[in-house]
Amino acid sequence: MDPPAGPSLGGFDFDLLVIGGGSGGLAVAKEAAGLRRKVLILDLAAPSTRGTQRELGGSTFNKDTIRKFLQQASLLGKAIQDSNKYGWRFIDDVSHGWSDLVEAVQGKVKARSLELKRELKSCGVFYLEARGEIVAPHTVEVNKKQSLTAETLVIATGDRPYHLGIPGDKEHCLSRWMNCSVMLFDDLLSLLHPPGRTLVVGGSAEGLECAGFLCGLGYPVTVMLQPDLLEGLDQKMAQKIENHMLVAGVDFICNCSLTKVTEEDHLWQQQRRILGGIGLERVGVQFNQDTGRILVNEKDQTSVDYIYAIGSVQHGRPSTTGLSVHAGTLLACRLYGGENTLCDYTNVPAVVLTPLEYAACGLSEEKANLMFGKDNIEVYHNYYWPLEWTLPARNKNSCYVKVISMSPQDRVVGLHIMGPNAGDVLQGFATAMKCGLTKRQLDATVGISPSSAQVSILFLSLFHKNVWILNQKSVPSVFDTY
Repeated sequence: MDPPAGPSLGGFDFDLLVIGGGSGGLAVAKEAAGLRRKVLILDLAAPSTRGTQRELGGSTFNKDTIRKFLQQASLLGKAIQDSNKYGWRFIDDVSHGWSDLVEAVQGKVKARSLELKRELKSCGVFYLEARGEIVAPHTVEVNKKQSLTAETLVIATGDRPYHLGIPGDKEHCLSRWMNCSVMLFDDLLSLLHPPGRTLVVGGSAEGLECAGFLCGLGYPVTVMLQPDLLEGLDQKMAQKIENHMLVAGVDFICNCSLTKVTEEDHLWQQQRRILGGIGLERVGVQFNQDTGRILVNEKDQTSVDYIYAIGSVQHGRPSTTGLSVHAGTLLACRLYGGENTLCDYTNVPAVVLTPLEYAACGLSEEKANLMFGKDNIEVYHNYYWPLEWTLPARNKNSCYVKVISMSPQDRVVGLHIMGPNAGDVLQGFATAMKCGLTKRQLDATVGISPSSAQVSILFLSLFHKNVWILNQKSVPSVFDTY
């Protein structure tokens, strides 16, 4: 399919050319088209070595869809166990149909991809399922056949998987992925039969989500940490997630490395790789040598003034679907809408969709201590017991919340929740943190009863780090206190 004819407003073939169909790239393209600019997206994601096709939307967009579905599949199994206490009786034994789940999720992902393509067309964005490579300033070669020029380029390729480089990796490993790659779940759902015993190498959010999902369906799972659990997130919260997963039946091993993979096990391995293959080095775009990601300034601009980068390709920035969409929209508004609002990369909410969900916004306790000093930080924390857990008598000391404030301003700099629907609970508080939320204001907030938000966060004024009961068995729940 040929690109559209006709000049752009600036004398190039296009005003804006986006390489990669990630969530940030789609956002900047649609917003720019809405501001009457001529826009082209080039996106060609080659299938995995197992033949799994990738859909438009990038790693984060599609991954988020799939990971939510897989978490829900696991949670429904636990809900069935709880249902007896709520009076439900099943005539037949309940079992899980792997092929039914695979068919439903794959169908939904493909439908969302088609919807995205229709949306791009309606917005006036031209989309080519083609590979783009920068061959000269402002010039991109399409599928090594045709050269197109653009006044501005945006890189939004996301992450790509690759294999381990050890015997048996391509035959028995589903993928090796960067921190935000969809390949883990894509390849998982390419299996015609359940994976059976599985080794997850790496303690990232995606690795723990995969382990929790498979364990929730009743399959044996082992996580090999390399090196840390949930690197960059609050380590005390990470330890509590590990403890909960251990109780659920997930095994963890440390201080080990892989030399060979055999057919008895399925394996997922995570690792970063250097971004390449699209010609950025030809025009002088600078990378971080350790991570292979692109260096950008506060305007998301690379070392080359007409090239910008959005999403997980940026070095040293958090990466979520919501953040990429927000950053892409603001970039288009700065380029073509006369605005100057920069994307705020602080206090970005994130969620880990393990069976016991974990959501965080702001600083971890470790980073807060490092930035402000331990003596200037106050930590309020407590276990809580969701009301819906009391009837089936689930563990009272599983769900947990932590609020970190900075003295003497009392400003909340970190908020962490581990419990049902933690991401939904946190979303509103993330807005409040953007507005400078203080612990005093948090204490003055009226809770909605009955809700997890009320019992987890709004009663925290009772529990300060200096008076918190250290023995878990004697920690009171909110319902015991009141």
